[in-house]
Amino acid sequence: MIIPKLHYITQGDSFKEVIENIQKACTSGVELVQLRLIGASEKKILKLAKEALKITSHYQTRLIINNYYKVAKDIKADGVYFENENSYPITIRKHLNSWQSIGGVANTLEDCETLLDKEVDYIFLGPFKSPKTINNIKPALGLKGYTAITDVLKTPIPIIAFGGINTNDVTNLLATGVSGIAVSNAITQDFDSIKTFHELLNASSTQEQRHSFDNK
Repeated sequence: MIIPKLHYITQGDSFKEVIENIQKACTSGVELVQLRLIGASEKKILKLAKEALKITSHYQTRLIINNYYKVAKDIKADGVYFENENSYPITIRKHLNSWQSIGGVANTLEDCETLLDKEVDYIFLGPFKSPKTINNIKPALGLKGYTAITDVLKTPIPIIAFGGINTNDVTNLLATGVSGIAVSNAITQDFDSIKTFHELLNASSTQEQRHSFDNK
């Protein structure tokens, strides 16, 4: 299974805006779109995911669905990502196709070890910086936090950094041992930045992080 080094987490205040942003991201060359819509029902997510898949399929871009693994299986998305460490069912693998990936979020070394026990395909580790939201309770890791975890963890599973990342952060983040990054704001504000992120990550299709699961 191949996990790209750059993940675009969707943004948008409406169904239409999310779809438009996915279109722009795919047009700009992003290799993976993570579909996220806060507060939406599963029915609405399913409808949105079907529209998103039309776009990502056209551009041969991977599509990951946040949280709703039934939606991911239904539309044959490339996988599912759980943004709450407590929401990951241990038995999730049997509910998905063998080629669909599973990702989970972590903030500590212990979180990472728990996810590895659950056999995830990649780990979202963060946040890198503290987001400007009052409901965030996870401390920002910073460069030292990532290094402290990756030095101990020693896993072939890709570690994807997230949380307020911009192009100026990429080189230093990669030096901590993470495999790639997930970006939302910086890309939504400037879709042309995808090219810069790719150059910094050296994330061509032949240089992606590879994992030992069977290829799709």
